[in-house]
Amino acid sequence: MSVVKINVLTVPAEQREILEKRFASRAHVVENSDGFEWFELLRPVEGTDQYLVYTRWRDEESFQAWMEGPMKAAHQGGGAEGAERPKPAASGSTLWSFEVVQQAAPKNA
Repeated sequence: MSVVKINVLTVPAEQREILEKRFASRAHVVENSDGFEWFELLRPVEGTDQYLVYTRWRDEESFQAWMEGPMKAAHQGGGAEGAERPKPAASGSTLWSFEVVQQAAPKNA
């Protein structure tokens, strides 16, 4: 059964562009991970300063393997060797976890 992980990032307005550029610069890091099924970065439209980072995985083990490997490596980087690591764009983060119990897709026309 697939699992969904939603990272809720609190991002001040002045940091939004930075956050989105950082995600864009790491595009395709997750796609080759075993068990990866889907990714979306959701920008808030109104009433909140929280971005949602939605990922879907074949199982919990696939997510954990990604967390301990490629994700950890991507977040420990920061540019040229010896350069100071950039400050986080988000001021807070919470991880939500779900199991997929039902799903639907558009019917073929």
